[in-house]
Amino acid sequence: MRTRGGVCYPRVGGSGGGDVCCQRKRKKEFPGGERTVCRKRNRFSPETTTSSSAPDSFDALPDDLLILILSKLSATANTPADFINVLITCKRLNGLSLHSLVLSRANPKAFILKAKNWSESAHRFLKLCADAGNTEACYTLGMIRFYCLQNRGSGASLMAKAAIGSHAPALYSLAVIQFNGSGGSKNDKDLRAGVALCARAAFLGHIDALRELGHCLQDGYGVRQNITEGRRFLVQANARELAAVLSSAAVSGVPMRQLLTWTPLPHPHPHPHPQLRHLTGSGCPLLSDFGCNVPAPEVHPANGFLGEWFAARNGSPGPGLRLCSHVGCGRPETRRHEFRRCSVCGAVNYCSRACQALDWKLRHKAECTAVERWVDEEGEGADGDGAVNGGDDVMAES
Repeated sequence: MRTRGGVCYPRVGGSGGGDVCCQRKRKKEFPGGERTVCRKRNRFSPETTTSSSAPDSFDALPDDLLILILSKLSATANTPADFINVLITCKRLNGLSLHSLVLSRANPKAFILKAKNWSESAHRFLKLCADAGNTEACYTLGMIRFYCLQNRGSGASLMAKAAIGSHAPALYSLAVIQFNGSGGSKNDKDLRAGVALCARAAFLGHIDALRELGHCLQDGYGVRQNITEGRRFLVQANARELAAVLSSAAVSGVPMRQLLTWTPLPHPHPHPHPQLRHLTGSGCPLLSDFGCNVPAPEVHPANGFLGEWFAARNGSPGPGLRLCSHVGCGRPETRRHEFRRCSVCGAVNYCSRACQALDWKLRHKAECTAVERWVDEEGEGADGDGAVNGGDDVMAES
């Protein structure tokens, strides 16, 4: 019997061993009535069995070489799927991909998680990367634990671990926690520690930290007041912001003229800044706060996760608690009236002056209207941490 490929099945037994042949007898008749028997030539199939002693080239590769290759792949992963696809390739790559050297060099884009996809396995993966010393994983998991899972001590420890590794966003987040006394009471605020953390983050190039430090110097908040130096820091923060936008636009191919066009504000401020009064035509002032068409900065994945997490819970972190009004922040209050309100309308609240400055440019400048009295959600006058005359609990619009 033949197979579909025309190859005969192996012959069982006999001296031929494993040879495959087919011997079919066929009778052929000649005109004279003589009958002869012809035998078909044997057909041998190719060798189908491979020698078990032949080495596998992949198994012959040393682990050190594979770990080096995987660390390069993890450092260039643009999405979590790029790294996960390596894990599910084979058992050996799965084990080597979880090596501490590979996880410590993973690209920050490999930790971009959606709140709807949060699971215990994602938690374990971030924990493995954090234990391997990846500062971005420490910061992301620290933010999630501190604000979403309400594990304050563990979350703060992870952010501190990232801050020790000179992670600027972690330094700034710890500064915000110190300014607000997050996770504790109002008496747990440490303004001097917040200023010191902001200064370190600003030195590493964090724009929001530099802007926060400028406002602290202008207002004398946690540091001796120095209006001139504070204003210099604010100018430097806006210049860095504009330079970052222009460099990203050059990479993405956005026309420079579109960004360098002066656009008058649709709702002029009742008391405009002195530097704005002479700007009547086209042009581009250096400060993005004064109307330059600078798009909103890219939201950090950790802040994006916080926003999605609380948006799925009706936008409320808990009874009587509020979120930071800046859409790119996502930080919630850990106690009632923790965040400071706008001194003009009292309708919005911010975790920091940097969030207030960004939200003022993006939307609140056109919406802010003065009111005679602030009333909280329960219909009672705001008091305690959110008192109108609470000093540092009120943010003045600049």
